[in-house]
Amino acid sequence: MSERTNKLPIYAVICTVVFKLIFLLTHHIQEDAFITWRVAQNLMDYGVIGFNGDTKISASTTHLYVFVSYLFNLIFGKEYFIEPILIFNSILFTIGSLFLSHLLLKNPWHKAIFIFLFGILPPSIKISILGMEYGLLFFLEMALLYYGFKKEKKWALILLPVFILFTRIDTVIFLGIVFLVDTFYNKKIRWSYILGGILGISVALSFNWLYFGEWVNNTIVAKKLLYDKNFTLNQDIEYFRLNYGNFWGMLKVPGDFNPLTILILIFELVCFIFLIRQKEKRNYFLWMLFLFGWAKQFIFLSQKSLFDWYYWVPQILLFVPVIIFVLEQKQKRRLWLSLLIIFYILPMLIFQTVHSIATGNGEWNYRRSIGIFLNFYEKDKNQWILLEPAGYIPYFSGLKTIDEVGLVDKQIQNEIKKDKPHYWINTVKNRKPKYLLSYNNLFNGPDAEYYKEHYRLLEECRINNYLKSDNKILEKIYRLKPSGTDYNLYVRVK
Repeated sequence: MSERTNKLPIYAVICTVVFKLIFLLTHHIQEDAFITWRVAQNLMDYGVIGFNGDTKISASTTHLYVFVSYLFNLIFGKEYFIEPILIFNSILFTIGSLFLSHLLLKNPWHKAIFIFLFGILPPSIKISILGMEYGLLFFLEMALLYYGFKKEKKWALILLPVFILFTRIDTVIFLGIVFLVDTFYNKKIRWSYILGGILGISVALSFNWLYFGEWVNNTIVAKKLLYDKNFTLNQDIEYFRLNYGNFWGMLKVPGDFNPLTILILIFELVCFIFLIRQKEKRNYFLWMLFLFGWAKQFIFLSQKSLFDWYYWVPQILLFVPVIIFVLEQKQKRRLWLSLLIIFYILPMLIFQTVHSIATGNGEWNYRRSIGIFLNFYEKDKNQWILLEPAGYIPYFSGLKTIDEVGLVDKQIQNEIKKDKPHYWINTVKNRKPKYLLSYNNLFNGPDAEYYKEHYRLLEECRINNYLKSDNKILEKIYRLKPSGTDYNLYVRVK
């Protein structure tokens, strides 16, 4: 086999990254990325990991990515770091897919096609371009499997779990599944890996305790406090029925029945069973990926975690057997590959393109505009705004922020504990934030008299005003899938 053929996977990495950079034009960036980036900038400005000045708080779900974001801000500046870090995330994710191809495939052509097809699936695009920590996380996890369990490098087994857990504490699920499969397959315990896991948990928890005075990230505590609900078994079953379709498939669709998801699930299972019956060495890694994908989704669904980014990595890993199955067909491989591309990969890519254009408009053009308006309107950046969510608008306004969930401000959590049904109005009365951004018309609610006395309507923010474009195709996409929520912006008068 020629040297050029052996380099095909590297060429595929380059082509895939370049192809996905087109999505930068959509400005589709996840809201929570701006929370992490503001925490990184707060570290630059105040020397404190926080969100509002010199108050320490683990407002971001990820510590390692905060420090990476800090470095990008330091190198490129606050105005110009976003595109470089998005490109960086895309490169990391695609290198991670290169490691994955080495674990599962032998033929360089198969590896190259795998990398490209895998890289343009909707979750892969979102991991790469939406600005969150999952590009870094996927790279670290695949590097662990490649260097630690394929190449059997002890340094990887010890160090990489530390970086993985410092990126997200819930990666204990991934590390645990890998440990169980490895122990079952090899009938022995890798003590280097045990050491890496102990160090990783120790570093993550110790950092939280020594710096923030808490064992668990504030984001986890805040979400559990506000979203916690007691369900009966029947309610749990109904809840799963209503939501399963949004997570096992690669589409988030309205309604409580998604037949496409059922078909995908069945095909994934069939392909997985077909592959593991071949008694190949790669089955070791297939079991790791597949069991992790199922475990992660079941655990998070059982905890009523509906944020779709929790499911991106499991979604694409569960689809891996499908791509391998098609690539390794000995008869009519081109037909199988053509069918996969025409009837699944291409429609998914088109869907993600439409979704990214529409969502980018609703978030970058619409929600960011509210933040920019406040940035010019309010020069005193020590003023407070109460709103939800805490991404675009706080980032671009520069105002101190109280978010409804309590991700970036702990004081509101005390109001939730004291009087959950009335915590919003109690926060307004006690904290007297200068600005309120609400989904509702506060002058028509149960506390209307208080709001009328102390606040005035400053701006009606309506998504319909942003569903227009000189480009008729873009306008049709905006109207086909409007992304954004109507707000009312209030300013305190006394």
